[in-house]
Amino acid sequence: MTTEPALRVEPPRFEHHREPLGMGESAPRLSWTVVTDLPGWRQRAYEIEIADETGATLTATGVVESDRSVLVPWPGAELGSRQRCGARVRVHGRDGSAAGWSPWSWAETGLLEPARWHAGAAAPPLELLGPPDGPALLLRRDFAVRGPVAKARLYVTAHGLYEVEINGEVVGDDVLAPGWTSYGHRLRYRTHDVTALLREGANAVGATLADGWYRGRLGFHGGKTGVYGDRTALIAQLEITYTDGTADRLVTDGGWRCAPGPVTAASLYDGETHDARLLPDGWSSAGFDDGSWLPADVLDHDPALLVAPTGPPVRRIETLSPVEVLTGPEGETILDFGQNISGRLRVRVQGPAGHTVSLRHAEVLEDGALSLRPLRDAAALDRYTLRGGGTTEEWEPRFTVHGFRYAQVIDWPGDLGPGDVEAVVCHTDMRRTGAFTCSDPLLTRLHENVLWSMRGNFVDIPTDCPQRDERLGWTGDIQVFAPTASFLYDCAGMLSSWLADLSAEQADVGTVPHYVPWIDLLFPARPAAAWGDAAVIVPWVLHQRFGDLGVLRAQYPGMKAWVDQIAALTTKNLWDEGFQFGDWLDPASPPDQPGKSRTDHVLVATAYHAWSARILADTAGLLGHDDDATRYGALASAVRAAFRDEFVTPSGRLAGDTQTAYALALHLDLLEEPGQRERAGRRLVELVARDDHRIATGFVGTPLICDALASVGAHDTAYRLLTQRDCPSWLYPVTMGATTIWERWDSLLPDGSVNLGEMTSFNHYALGAVADFLHRTVAGLAPAAPGYRRLRVAPRPGGGLTHASAELRTPYGPASVAWTVAGGALTVAVTVPPGTVAELDLPCEGVFPKEVGSGTHTFTGPYRP
Repeated sequence: MTTEPALRVEPPRFEHHREPLGMGESAPRLSWTVVTDLPGWRQRAYEIEIADETGATLTATGVVESDRSVLVPWPGAELGSRQRCGARVRVHGRDGSAAGWSPWSWAETGLLEPARWHAGAAAPPLELLGPPDGPALLLRRDFAVRGPVAKARLYVTAHGLYEVEINGEVVGDDVLAPGWTSYGHRLRYRTHDVTALLREGANAVGATLADGWYRGRLGFHGGKTGVYGDRTALIAQLEITYTDGTADRLVTDGGWRCAPGPVTAASLYDGETHDARLLPDGWSSAGFDDGSWLPADVLDHDPALLVAPTGPPVRRIETLSPVEVLTGPEGETILDFGQNISGRLRVRVQGPAGHTVSLRHAEVLEDGALSLRPLRDAAALDRYTLRGGGTTEEWEPRFTVHGFRYAQVIDWPGDLGPGDVEAVVCHTDMRRTGAFTCSDPLLTRLHENVLWSMRGNFVDIPTDCPQRDERLGWTGDIQVFAPTASFLYDCAGMLSSWLADLSAEQADVGTVPHYVPWIDLLFPARPAAAWGDAAVIVPWVLHQRFGDLGVLRAQYPGMKAWVDQIAALTTKNLWDEGFQFGDWLDPASPPDQPGKSRTDHVLVATAYHAWSARILADTAGLLGHDDDATRYGALASAVRAAFRDEFVTPSGRLAGDTQTAYALALHLDLLEEPGQRERAGRRLVELVARDDHRIATGFVGTPLICDALASVGAHDTAYRLLTQRDCPSWLYPVTMGATTIWERWDSLLPDGSVNLGEMTSFNHYALGAVADFLHRTVAGLAPAAPGYRRLRVAPRPGGGLTHASAELRTPYGPASVAWTVAGGALTVAVTVPPGTVAELDLPCEGVFPKEVGSGTHTFTGPYRP
């Protein structure tokens, strides 16, 4: 029997990649975690070895005196295109301990320079193109493999959505590839290892192309089509290396052939129509006769726009079976999957050729039928026409996605049996990192709803909703939700990509647009507080939660541009002109006027300007831009002073006498004197009590109000607000059966009817930003230094809870806090990852250390509320 060593190192990670094949970094930073039962272990030094694909050493650092283990600079020469390398690490502790070498981790670069691309853009001819969101077209090409293959790589992307097959087998498991970026500035490609799909002799490659975000309909009020172009095209480069060292290359060019396929319509909003009778047998296999197919047109494209991904793609994550089969008021068959999701259905059906089954999707029921009005102009309807032949056919749409819990099955042939229909959950394949639970099942369910709303909306970009004719990357939503998102999942790579698009769009349109990628719909891009501030706040959150200084460095020009732009708009440091969303969806706002909040828009805007200026000053200091740090620090102070002069009385009352106004002033440290903070805190408590401990905040105030109350010691008020069940409150939707976070506090009214507002999504994560308070304050697990290098353990029990816990896979390893209250005593169990320390602030009597090192620690003492 073997035992694990007392000190070992996990395989190192390259940047934020889960699968570092085709990465775009020539000098990828390395991270590693240490596993040990040595108490209080801290790293003193490390060694890194880099090897080439043969195992020959390229770089050996020797012993480097450093305690860094997260995003450590690449120690070797920059990598070239297509270069495969391995990395391993060993560490030395301050206590004299030493680990053996970690297992090797292997990575491979993609095509790092535009000159490495030789593929054209192979486009189906105009006579095959239908209207936008019309048919998905087939492209194919035969090729020969002339000997034993050592390795083969497919570098591929498209103008539109694509799915590639080689010799009849689908390449990879991506969904909605290549995802959505600001295509005019950045187009992601993927690298696939296709060695196992090739065979000596005759081979074939095929692709299905749909319009997707490139050519299809995007946006509300009719939206726009052809935003990025009017022709779909495949860009693919297959590189084959033989065992004798020679190589071949197959690219998209005029030698590809095109034809219609079984997908006769494909729309992200409206759904997919598939006629299985139209699928040519063996079309992506060698020997298929494509003589009647048309040659592809070769279009120009700019390879300088092609970028490797920094995060994982969208994938099929899990499947759900119906929990109930319902009968609607007109006898319709409705499946309840028990959970609101982003995804689509997979059916197994047998019937006559030409019979069509239709699948309609919705998030909620109203009067027993699907509630379709919240979808607005998204039909969310998939249709499958059977091939026939007496066998069971399996089908799942490939070029659409829906937000739904319920599905109506129309014209099913015969009896609908168990297992005939299942829901396929689709979202970006991020690694789950955080969890929370407590003794109140409604609070625990609230947290689960937040989790599912993130899953439903992190579909390549962070969207507002997954169901209606919108699904845009609204900046304000992710600005408030980024701390929660960064706890629940490792979303650093995905959000870094989105931020790169934000910077590109900002530079292009002259400001941070309301959503990214930007589409010019009903209104122009214009500065708006809390939304545009995402350019500053989201990078800061990624730095704080993942320890990534690189994202600040990359985003710094855009951060400066945003703060400078707003400074130029202000009058005596007050942001008092221009359009504002304000405290969007304040529960008092009318259904048709979501921006009509109780809090002064100038107050909100000026508070955010002060916040962003302060973050920018801190960022400048971290990056070594000392003059900028001084300048923006002075700007932040001046804006704070202007805020106080305009909105704060000498005693601490605010001119904007709302929950959101006080939450901003307290949480963003906009008040100068301790007496002002004390009075503002008392007034916030009074306002919450006046509202019967119901929430009275919108998108801006909601993430901050519980923290603001806690900052002035009003934990009981925060808990009464948090555990309120009447509308509006966080738990009201839970009592109404919600399985995700709603866009409005009252998206579903107490009588079961749907809110009459045009915007009524049932999967909208913004108001779920309170989950970060559950992690940091209810459970008590918070970062005290970037990347959780220092943890703050400061649980604040209350609200009648008898236990709560939070777990997080930090960049240094697993951390957790779990507490229980029983018999007047509080017991807190803390797990601290190796290489880190935890600051303790425990609300119980007794003599406890101020900080503890790595390991598991338990503390018990009389509880003092």
